[in-house]
Amino acid sequence: MMSDGDRDAGRPARHFDPGVQHERTALAWERTGLAAILAGAGLARVASTHFHYVLGTIGAVWVAIGGLVLFWSSWRYEALHGPLRAGDSPVHPSMARFVGVTTIGFIGFSLVLMVYLAVIDI
Repeated sequence: MMSDGDRDAGRPARHFDPGVQHERTALAWERTGLAAILAGAGLARVASTHFHYVLGTIGAVWVAIGGLVLFWSSWRYEALHGPLRAGDSPVHPSMARFVGVTTIGFIGFSLVLMVYLAVIDI
């Protein structure tokens, strides 16, 4: 049985992130990755029943992107511990821009896909 002193040996003496922002951010990215996997699997499933090979491929790529987001979020969560303990800022403006542009691109693509499936294909 471990004593409390043994269990706390690897933890810092003070909280380096009292608001646990990076934990909440990592959980949000994990939810985003899971949502992308589910959306891609649903798209691939619908495409397979209607023999849309291009949409099925897009769904499979979407699943892969969701998996990459899950992997990246866990890696990034672990990578933030060092800079936060050192008192550095973990904010990267170029990453924030990339995420914003990518999000707008995915939303635009999803809207075009919804219009295609709802109006043109039926």
